Amino acid sequence: MGFEGFLASFRMDPPGVPDGAWSLPAAGFRSLMEVAAGCSFEGGLYRLHTARSASSARALVENAFPEFAGRADVFSMDWLGRQFALDVERSEDQEPPVLMFEPGTGEALEIPATFRGLHESELPRFPNEALAREFFLEWARPNGEALPLALTECVGYRTPLFLGGVDEVENLEVSDLDIYWSIFGQLRREALEHPGGTRIDDVQIDD
Repeated sequence: MGFEGFLASFRMDPPGVPDGAWSLPAAGFRSLMEVAAGCSFEGGLYRLHTARSASSARALVENAFPEFAGRADVFSMDWLGRQFALDVERSEDQEPPVLMFEPGTGEALEIPATFRGLHESELPRFPNEALAREFFLEWARPNGEALPLALTECVGYRTPLFLGGVDEVENLEVSDLDIYWSIFGQLRREALEHPGGTRIDDVQIDD
């Protein structure tokens, strides 16, 4: 399969039963999903989507980042609700490289790695840089009862960083993923439409 390093570096949370393999155009994608689709690792530090949850996450990303509509195929997320996706408009070693969408900062980051490279190299070698692992452990120590995080949950910022929130444990709380992304997507779009310093209020959650 070729993902032994990833599976050895990240402990799969119980029950650890894959919820249906699915495919995207990336080398090794289906082989990893056959053993880990929908599974959580290290208490929810990292989670691989199912086909259904990926479709829902893609809609959330496109709502918050409309400039990436039709461009990002979402496949996983981390504990902060950040979504990882294949960028179908770029190529890395003749394959789509990875994007990471951050609701807390309102940023989309280009990662110079393919799907296989992300799991075989970047995540095992740089778990803190890629997944904020030390920050996760700091938050998890007093919040162990919330672990493992479900696919429908994330640990979100009470006040987003792009609106002046602090990047500290005290600004974090367990949130429903859909609600968190919907609220922060609206806030991001509002922030892009207004000059710096503009107060943003009257946020609505669309059904």
